[in-house]
Amino acid sequence: MFRAAHAHLQRPSEPIDHHDLVLQPRDVTFDWGTTPLHWLPGEPFATHTFDVLHLMLPELERWFVRTFEQALPLITDDRLREDVRGFIGQEAMHAEAHQEVLEHLLTRGLDPAPYTLQSEWIFRRVLGDRPDLTPAATHAHLLQRLALIAAFEHFTAYMGHWILSNGHLDRAGADPAMLDLFRWHGAEEVEHRSVAFDLLVHLDPRYRRRVVGMLVTAPVLTRLWIRGVRFLMSADPELDDRVKVRFRDYLAAARKDLLPPPGAFARSVLRYFRPGYHPTQEGSTQQAVAYLAASPAARAAAR
Repeated sequence: MFRAAHAHLQRPSEPIDHHDLVLQPRDVTFDWGTTPLHWLPGEPFATHTFDVLHLMLPELERWFVRTFEQALPLITDDRLREDVRGFIGQEAMHAEAHQEVLEHLLTRGLDPAPYTLQSEWIFRRVLGDRPDLTPAATHAHLLQRLALIAAFEHFTAYMGHWILSNGHLDRAGADPAMLDLFRWHGAEEVEHRSVAFDLLVHLDPRYRRRVVGMLVTAPVLTRLWIRGVRFLMSADPELDDRVKVRFRDYLAAARKDLLPPPGAFARSVLRYFRPGYHPTQEGSTQQAVAYLAASPAARAAAR
């Protein structure tokens, strides 16, 4: 079991050209029947810091899909068009997988609806379609959303690489099904880490567009994540509802390598601002492919 859980640390002996990948959705399923609410034993804060992704991602990734579908007719590069279609398929599967975890949380006595309804409002109303706009304004609105998605995909690529490289979660006794979900998702994020960026540059190569996307995304994502952790900790039926969420709790979990270190996270954001930056500089395609070949859920889907 322990050896299998660390298969993601092994990389294929033959190097893989990232540009040769054919992105494909994997119809994975997970059994949450034995997964406890605190799937990192004795670590409710670290557990819920991860669990914010379950709250945000279903609506967020459905928004990705809708936005990319609108961009498809504008793509003039055949290879990029195929990559975008693969991206759409993978993100649709991610949304469904995390949606199932929301149902699992409900069975464990934690109702996610107060937060997920806010996510729905943000990604459908605030950042959704604007039928009242002129054609030129509609195009500009699409480019703005693509810039936000490219910035967000930078974070998911960083997180994907981090969780694929982290063996401390296994040693901490993380629930195998939940860990497989996050690593399967992280591996696919590394697989398609350049698609949103390449699409943005294809339609609008201006450096300013990319920078503004990150300047908006980074603080908004941080704020949503903090609110999500506070919500989960207060809604957790196994915790005192007076528990406080403090930054030092994050630092304590990061020192145990249960969460990404904040300094490394900040440095990853700064890398995005380099004029010559490209997402293939983040993570390892070989490592992602190796995990997808070993993931219990991905192997079952392939069968």
